[in-house]
Amino acid sequence: MKSPGVTRRTVLGAAAAGALLAMAPGLAQQPARVKGPRVWLDLDQAELDDAYDQSVYAPNQRQVTGRYVTNSEAVRARLGAPRRFAYGSTPIEGLDLYATKRSNAPINVFVHGGAWRVGAAKDYAFPAELFVNAGAHFVVPDFAPVQELNGDLRPMAYQVRRAIAWVYRNAGSFGGDPERIYVSGHSSGAHLAGVALITDWRRDFDLPAGIVKGGLCCSGMFDLKPVRLSARSSYVKFTDEIEDALSAQRHLDRLDTPLILAHGTFETPEFQRQARDRAAAIKAAGKPVTFLVAEGYNHFEMTEMIGNPLSLLGSAVLEQMKLG
Repeated sequence: MKSPGVTRRTVLGAAAAGALLAMAPGLAQQPARVKGPRVWLDLDQAELDDAYDQSVYAPNQRQVTGRYVTNSEAVRARLGAPRRFAYGSTPIEGLDLYATKRSNAPINVFVHGGAWRVGAAKDYAFPAELFVNAGAHFVVPDFAPVQELNGDLRPMAYQVRRAIAWVYRNAGSFGGDPERIYVSGHSSGAHLAGVALITDWRRDFDLPAGIVKGGLCCSGMFDLKPVRLSARSSYVKFTDEIEDALSAQRHLDRLDTPLILAHGTFETPEFQRQARDRAAAIKAAGKPVTFLVAEGYNHFEMTEMIGNPLSLLGSAVLEQMKLG
């Protein structure tokens, strides 16, 4: 005789649950994660490490970054191979130029990301078509990864600055207008672009002030304090001097160009906060800034938008450069 309230469904359900636990006993006990001591804002160490590791928030990272490579190959097949120029004396200090057919054309210098550790100019050709077709030159510099610089970000930042200075000095030789140079960057490249935008060009390069006429910093970092506290300090040798010098957020007085800032809603909370705080500080300082939020995009998908003239970022950068 069945016990009251016991049905065939409950018996089968209990049996199924037991079988599941037998196959995966870890499911029986899943204790809630205990939050550790706060390290930055409300984040403990594990949360902060994750907040500066975009792969945790982007399960399709390999798929998207794989598209960078294949789409860059496709763009080169259509536009032709770029012209390669040296902006410095070491082998890595070269840049790829995708030239438009127009003369005296504006120039966009794109600084690629890669957590300061990886990436090559050849794999970031995919946005070139947008600029070339709109009548602008597209330049992608290579620069040394931080692990080859003894963990010091300063030489990398200086290489990016020297590449921009080279473009200004040599623009006329490839049909570019030195008075219409724009700088874009994504991720750690947005950090480096942000640092380039606070350069004292007269003091450091004997060039006129304000050689860059506009910038796009997409999904970047602008204050290195929380980055220094994260797992990125395992390969970047942060010091107080490096943290301060390369935190663009702390040098708003040096920013003299209109800036577009952007992040995706599927990026880590820290990358979203960095962009949001940067935009708010620039606005509070009374300087021109456009803040864009891409709904439904993760970190790695954001940079693909720069190559699409109909996208949030592609249309914004074309408008900034007065193209299209």
